[in-house]
Amino acid sequence: QVQLVESGGGLVQAGGSLRLSCAASGRTFSTYAMGWFRQAPGKEREFVAAVRWSGGSTYYADSVKGRFTISRDNAKNTVYLQMNSLKPEDTAVYYCAAQMVARRRLDLRGEYDYWGQGTQVTVSS
Repeated sequence: QVQLVESGGGLVQAGGSLRLSCAASGRTFSTYAMGWFRQAPGKEREFVAAVRWSGGSTYYADSVKGRFTISRDNAKNTVYLQMNSLKPEDTAVYYCAAQMVARRRLDLRGEYDYWGQGTQVTVSS
């Protein structure tokens, strides 16, 4: 089992920044990749960013490229999402997810094995 706990959400004005953290515990030694997804009210949960645990390759949704940066700290079993130039449309609950074995895709929520409880990000205009 793997437990994921997100933190760092909050209320910020448009153009501002936030950094989300996701701390993993439990059987984390076999983690293949970590991802961030978000879900706005009335919408499907969508992919934001992902990072492969070994090697650190990163992937982003087009909507956040150039504004968000995903990174990981292997020693701390923590993944981060630095969010800059935030827009009101970034408002959502942000979820951290872990993929424990290599799968076909990193941008599909069905390919992840464990999920955190989410942290709210609200961007005011």
